[in-house]
Amino acid sequence: MSRTILLVDDDDAIRLVARLSLERLGGHEVVAVAGGQAALEALAATAPDVVLLDVMMPGMDGPTTLQRVREHPAGASVDVVFLTASVRPDEVARLEALGVVGVLGKPFEPTALPGQLAALLGWDEGEPGPTPTSTPGPTPSGADH
Repeated sequence: MSRTILLVDDDDAIRLVARLSLERLGGHEVVAVAGGQAALEALAATAPDVVLLDVMMPGMDGPTTLQRVREHPAGASVDVVFLTASVRPDEVARLEALGVVGVLGKPFEPTALPGQLAALLGWDEGEPGPTPTSTPGPTPSGADH
């Protein structure tokens, strides 16, 4: 089943690779924006199933964007997953305490990203994309097959 993902990351390369991975391998529709303000503007128009949100961005960072998403009528109950290069256990715990579904590490393995996101969100394993065999963490490509 195709889902709509709002991808928010200030890095052009990350947006491109994540979008291609989630669209081509995961079969999802991806709306990719470069920052928090653009995410808020896209939120109502896209009605996403999930927001995949970078933590460290100029201007409005991920936690601030999350707070603003929650204040937005279209974002009050949308699932949010943080995407971050800082996957230290204390940082992951701090981010999870903000009320997100989970945290995925960067860099990520593009072929594993759709499955990792699906696993965090409890999406049907029968949908397009690889099925993860490990939990997301600092080495997202470390799945054993």
